[in-house]
Amino acid sequence: MRSREPWRLPAGQSRALPFLQAVVLFTALCILARSAALVLAAFLAAPVPAAQTLLHLGQQAVESRAASAESVPEAVPAPSPAQEAAAPVQTGVEQYFVALQPDEARPADAGAVTEQQFGQGSGEKYIPCGAGSIKNNTRQTAADIAAEAAQPLPFAIEKDSAAPQVLIMHTHATEDYRLSAGLWFTPGDGARSTDRSINMCAVGRVMADTLNAAGICTLHDETLNDYPSYTGSYANSRAVVQQYLAQYPSIKVVLDVHRDAIERENGTRCAPVCSIDGRQAAQVMIICGCDNGTSVQLPAWRQNLRFAAAWERSMEAKYPGLTRPVLFSYRFYNQDLTTGSLLIEIGGHGNNLNEALYAGYLAAQGLAEALLS
Repeated sequence: MRSREPWRLPAGQSRALPFLQAVVLFTALCILARSAALVLAAFLAAPVPAAQTLLHLGQQAVESRAASAESVPEAVPAPSPAQEAAAPVQTGVEQYFVALQPDEARPADAGAVTEQQFGQGSGEKYIPCGAGSIKNNTRQTAADIAAEAAQPLPFAIEKDSAAPQVLIMHTHATEDYRLSAGLWFTPGDGARSTDRSINMCAVGRVMADTLNAAGICTLHDETLNDYPSYTGSYANSRAVVQQYLAQYPSIKVVLDVHRDAIERENGTRCAPVCSIDGRQAAQVMIICGCDNGTSVQLPAWRQNLRFAAAWERSMEAKYPGLTRPVLFSYRFYNQDLTTGSLLIEIGGHGNNLNEALYAGYLAAQGLAEALLS
């Protein structure tokens, strides 16, 4: 903004204003005084935060009018083609991506990463689920699981409702991804960070934004339930979810978003990957718990399984290769809190952050379709 200088008259001009100029000046001063009076009245009547806002807005209005009285705005030159190319407008999932470290930054003792696309599996442990599958690590029969997976969702999502329908949270929020573009990771990297821009909170944010854009009111909790202590993470996240459910009984779905950690015996990290629409994404895996009658008490496991099957079918139909088989096992993971409680692994510690962000976006797109179809 240009600095304001005192009004000056051209050389030789009389300081006596003509009558018409005086009228214009008087009118402008009246307008300014009236604006200031209105702002002062609102300031005195409003609560302190609101009054501060009104004062700021009133000051802006006065300055704007004064600036208009002083001079005509200067024309802003249009950006050159080179400038436009240097700063492209990012839309869709690209707006979330980060700049990854180039190979020039690779240290001599960097750890190695290998990539692998996991298939759906075959054999008696695997139950078909549309184009996807369910891996059965329980004593339930394949026929029982298939019959349950064919049932409709046990809840209904209200599209475009102002009441929250979905909660996304992270028991292990500090899990993160590699930031290198190449297949390497920094020595000593434990694949955990409290930085919410690169850990599980970043992926959850993409998923929540995608669901909200689809008309499914979604909340995202970014509590670091595993920090400063990893022990007690699930007790911490359980308390968080219970608070949300008490405040928003409209919530039908609770998603605990994690990432996996697949590592070879020699320390090489394995990144589960696939290619979707010409871009590499991390593969995802849903985990659905089952009641074992003793140590794992999940009376609504059948309803959660229906939900897991519907989401698996939707993702794999929409994005072939995105999913690993649903893991159906004797796991608790606080999945007793709703009939739509699931855990999902978005890639692993061998994937780079952008692959995980893209996978989160795709998983949420598949989820929106499953919930609204």
